[in-house]
Amino acid sequence: MPDILSKGAKFDPQLVTELFDKVKGFSSLSTLCARSPIAFNGQKEFIFSMDDEVDLVAEGGKKTRGSVALDPITVLPLKVEYGARMTDEFLYASEEAQIEMLKNFSEGFSKKVARGLDIMAFHGLNPRTKTAAAIIGTNHFDSGVAVIAQDSKTPKTPDALIEEAIAAVQGHEYDVSGLTMAPAFRSDLAKMVDASGRKIYPELAWGSTPAQMNGISTTTNTTVSFNSSKDLAIVGDFATAFKWGYSKEIPLEVIQYGDPDNSGRDLKGYNEVYIRAEAFIGWGILDKNAFAVIQSAATE
Repeated sequence: MPDILSKGAKFDPQLVTELFDKVKGFSSLSTLCARSPIAFNGQKEFIFSMDDEVDLVAEGGKKTRGSVALDPITVLPLKVEYGARMTDEFLYASEEAQIEMLKNFSEGFSKKVARGLDIMAFHGLNPRTKTAAAIIGTNHFDSGVAVIAQDSKTPKTPDALIEEAIAAVQGHEYDVSGLTMAPAFRSDLAKMVDASGRKIYPELAWGSTPAQMNGISTTTNTTVSFNSSKDLAIVGDFATAFKWGYSKEIPLEVIQYGDPDNSGRDLKGYNEVYIRAEAFIGWGILDKNAFAVIQSAATE
């Protein structure tokens, strides 16, 4: 029986749909912001900055010019990959068994892609090495976004920090559509009580993570504080000031020879095959003034 998968094969459309449906469940960004089509070769989003107000003109009156600036933001897909070794029994399994293995691999890959999108766009890091990625540059929330820092001497309550972050976003005339929190920050909110000892946010009790709080879409994700980041939460207009998307063609290779993961372990020598999947994901922060990052207090 010929292999149903071979070098250069693609995930079929149904698996691609399932994969990115799962991504939406694990990624804060894809939950708070709808996916947009992204050209494989990248694309520019043109943002007009208009500082003046509209001009009221009487009939036959003189018209004046308003100031305008055009700032293009490039959304360029970047390649992410994940590979794993399996015994070569995969090659001789029935077609149904191979498809089931592929679906299981797809599920695991979707979770890693989801975390990867958040980690790269939140912190500008290569998710695997946990180091700054030059190809991301400043296209992430830890660069150039307003910071609301906890005060180590006079600590602010979690909801006071959120209010301050919202004020910073609204001060730039943006609406707040979403909030993503680190688990520790969600826990601090859950512990808050009023003067009579009743929980202020009972919907957060026992680790609950509601999809909305006070009319704002909300997610809780460890990616916010990934790699011991000081970030506690990110607030902003995810609906209109952030864009992300992916290429629908996701290459899948079943490699039978060599040492594709540079581990020093030959595939044939250990009766293994290597499955590698790749995805091309692009994102762009259209205006960093539309967001604010809440961070823990600086250590002295």
